Amino acid sequence: FAPDVIPLITQLEKSFTAYQLKQISSLTSKYAIRLYELLIQWRSVGKTPMFELDDFRFKLGLAEHEYTKMANFKVRVLDAALNQINELTDIIASYEQHKNGRVISGFSFAFTTKQQPKEVTHTKAKKLTDKQIQLFANKLAHHDPFASQKAAVGESYADLEKRLLIELQDAEVVRKYAGVLKELGFEV
Repeated sequence: FAPDVIPLITQLEKSFTAYQLKQISSLTSKYAIRLYELLIQWRSVGKTPMFELDDFRFKLGLAEHEYTKMANFKVRVLDAALNQINELTDIIASYEQHKNGRVISGFSFAFTTKQQPKEVTHTKAKKLTDKQIQLFANKLAHHDPFASQKAAVGESYADLEKRLLIELQDAEVVRKYAGVLKELGFEV
């Protein structure tokens, strides 16, 4: 890149909102995705300023003729988007409507981050006995999905089994292979 462009690229995080794509990957409504993006811009504060109605509709990507009745807008756009966001993302949001007289003039939002489930700490993996090591090294070496992924190019079943005899002596390796070992009859 040219020297003039490098500062612009390296300072992108200051100018744009970043979020994990997995947060919006399960959202099916385009309005939910856009609303999530609008809310997450205010993550550090936990609430948004009031969005004027016309500006808010524009930011959601609504055309002027779409959902012109407020009841339809709230049910089909706003409530549907918030339900998806609350159910499928890392935040729980709610909105407040602001009125001028009897007419809704805008919306503001408050949200909190959901409590993330604590990581499950794995108990110490069982150490295999010598007989178990021999049995499961043989079973693993001949277990097709495992063997085809684990074997080196040109490695025979016997060579893979010899290598597994050494690897299975380590409790961390046993934990790493716990899923396939359980499939083969070992209780981890």
